[in-house]
Amino acid sequence: MVCKTVLITGCSSGIGLALAVKLAKDKQRRFKVIATMRNLSKKDKLEAAAGHALHKTLDIKQLDVCDEKSIRNCINSIPQRHIDILINNAGVGLIGPIECQSIEEMKAIMETNFFGVVRMIKEVLPDMKKRKNGHIVVISSVMGLQGIVFNDIYTASKFAIEGFCESLVIQALKFNIFVSLIEPGPVVTEFEMKVHEDAEKADYSQTDSETAEIFTNIYLKNSKAIFSSLGQTPEDVAEHTLKVITTVKPPFRHQTNAIYTPMTALKHADPTGALMTDSFYKMIFRYDTLLHVSLKAIRIIRWQAHKMRQGARLLGFR
Repeated sequence: MVCKTVLITGCSSGIGLALAVKLAKDKQRRFKVIATMRNLSKKDKLEAAAGHALHKTLDIKQLDVCDEKSIRNCINSIPQRHIDILINNAGVGLIGPIECQSIEEMKAIMETNFFGVVRMIKEVLPDMKKRKNGHIVVISSVMGLQGIVFNDIYTASKFAIEGFCESLVIQALKFNIFVSLIEPGPVVTEFEMKVHEDAEKADYSQTDSETAEIFTNIYLKNSKAIFSSLGQTPEDVAEHTLKVITTVKPPFRHQTNAIYTPMTALKHADPTGALMTDSFYKMIFRYDTLLHVSLKAIRIIRWQAHKMRQGARLLGFR
């Protein structure tokens, strides 16, 4: 079996770290992982998680997706610049009322989440075209399909990359290159928790009191409930990504959380957008008590299912 070289961005924590370790510890040894991160001083967690795979099936390299020279130096350090699978995972978040966010902060989101991916693809695509083989994976989000209140700029960055890839996939197929968008819902990571902690402490004096109240007492409260009830782990997303990259004909889009499928389907059910807008408005401002009860029920059901799976594994069932 041919060992494929996989380059992953944003591996210091979260999905990137889980994915790098998952592939490097593959029992079939199908992958050679180049795990990259902007700041190598944050590599300790990855090194510890990699264990015996470090320097064997996993190497750690510096790469800043916002710096073309950094990207080129990293890829030039790989023998023959040969990358079979590129996984674009590096990303940053931003939540809150737009009146409280500077244009510079907004540009920084686009620089990483959109242009960072574009820079990476621009660098590896010519080599993949020459070989007539390759797979480009982008860790996107359900927010690349469906806008969420107070995630305006983050959602815009994901919409942008989805549109970019939707255009690129046609050309890429002509060269036997697959493009796949992995679209998780909420994922419980240190990165997400930090974004929410910062939001709770932030100053919202630049917006009106009603908007500040909606964000701090409705959005943040609902967001915590959604993450605790519907959130996946980075390992869950890594498992889904492994299945996508080992599929003979990889899908263009893959949502990792089936619970979110009905929500993302609303806009396709009604092209005018009225159904989607009305549903989300009522869910947030009219039926928030019902939302919390439903989320609590889902959390209990998922906990029970998890315990049943654990019991089945202990008894030797799969």
